Amino acid sequence: MPNPSVTIYGAAQTVTGSCFEIAAGRRRLLVDCGLFQGSRSLEALNREPFQFEPGQLSGVLLTHAHLDHSGLLPRLVAEGFHGTIWCTKPTLDLLAVMLPDAAKIEQQETERRNRRADRAGERPFEPLYTLRHVERLLDLVRTIEIEQSFEPAPGVTARLWNAGHILGAASIEVTVDGVDLLFSGDLGPEHKSFHLDPTGPRGIDHLFCECTYGDRERDVLTFEDRRALLNAEVKKALAKGGNLVIPVFALERTQELLLDLATLMNRGELARTPVFIDSPLASRATAVFQKHRDELEDVGDADVFRHPSFHFVETVEASMRLKSMSGAIILAASGMCEGGRIRYHLMDNLPRSDSTVLFVGFQAQGTLGRAILEGARRVRISGRDAVVRADIRRIDSYSAHADRNELVDWLEARRPVRGSLFLVHGEPSATQSLHAGLRARFPSLIEPEIGERYELPAGAPARRLATGRTDIRGALGRDWQNKYADFAANLKRDLQRIPSAEQRDRALEQMRAVLEDYAGGESPRR
Repeated sequence: MPNPSVTIYGAAQTVTGSCFEIAAGRRRLLVDCGLFQGSRSLEALNREPFQFEPGQLSGVLLTHAHLDHSGLLPRLVAEGFHGTIWCTKPTLDLLAVMLPDAAKIEQQETERRNRRADRAGERPFEPLYTLRHVERLLDLVRTIEIEQSFEPAPGVTARLWNAGHILGAASIEVTVDGVDLLFSGDLGPEHKSFHLDPTGPRGIDHLFCECTYGDRERDVLTFEDRRALLNAEVKKALAKGGNLVIPVFALERTQELLLDLATLMNRGELARTPVFIDSPLASRATAVFQKHRDELEDVGDADVFRHPSFHFVETVEASMRLKSMSGAIILAASGMCEGGRIRYHLMDNLPRSDSTVLFVGFQAQGTLGRAILEGARRVRISGRDAVVRADIRRIDSYSAHADRNELVDWLEARRPVRGSLFLVHGEPSATQSLHAGLRARFPSLIEPEIGERYELPAGAPARRLATGRTDIRGALGRDWQNKYADFAANLKRDLQRIPSAEQRDRALEQMRAVLEDYAGGESPRR
């Protein structure tokens, strides 16, 4: 009997698009089926044909509800998948609010893109999936308790282990034809609100470990240390008279911030300040947390999610009224500023020197959030330019991901790894840094690329069967569209720095000549 294999379809040399296919004979299982998020070139991968037959899959093992792990599941259903999706009960509850929202946004974004003047006459885009596909998907989900053994395909056993990342998140152990595999999913850090520290089995053949923060070591902070940092940032921001705008992930990050803000206000350490949660998805996700409140750690006796200072903004009209606010805390999605209502608040507040933008989560390469955090003086938001005068701040201690030291500790607790350790779900700097630190402990270390397939023998290193996709390497970081947005946002200002009108004309002519040269012909405007 041939050894099982794994094919990597995402979350390799990048932190999004998590998708792994386990194949053993005619049995096919996916671990996750997530959206690519980031640059426009990276997001274009979501529309490529699946490199497998959805209708031939036995099932999907889902680590958690974040869209970079679950966001393509409805498309899987749209293209013929009819197997079972296995996950925890909290994950199902979150999928029931997140995926309908994703379908709605997908529909709106598709219509907006098709209306753009620069796409006139081109073939219209179709949405990746609709609400109907989400409803069909939810009917296919079966929930499993943590550490309960189950059989997702004939002769295949699996168990879910607490990953400590977000509500319901799990690492997934799979045993197929005598080969033991473990997929970490996303691992939470120590001192994570709501959840126990991540765990997992010891002694496996092949381990697939995320390394989002594989190149970063954070200070070890307690809950009180973190709240003290937040308290200081909030007071400093509001003392300037403007707003404190916090780009948040609707799931988990929003609820952690609400927990800490409520705690600080209830103890009198922070003045009661209006907090606007401007994300309908965050409101619904918070309701799921409320539903599972008895399963969460650290919430105490107070009903922190219903604090009188918290105002959940539902309608677009109510969101627009925040434009006239000052002295407020505004939490808005999305966390990387790539969509959602946060973009409107950034347009309003980035030009204000009395406002503050506080980042509390990971910003992937190619995202608007990454550009702002790295010091861009001007940014382009939905086709409009915005100058950055606001104070840009960052708190690292709210990460839902383990840092380098915590990853090493978790991996040590999984030893021995009898075959190979795959470093996935990380940008190249993170995977390379973690690789260097683990070389002495794990003899067979692999940093796979998207498209690679590996044979997975019991007790021996993995063997590569197919090479990766070299055609998409340029999409995994900042792409040309990111650079164009930065160039366009600063072009007029850069031209104004040239001393004379004659020199500006010459610079423009030279730029046009370069573009014509690369295009291989004359400008279509001539």
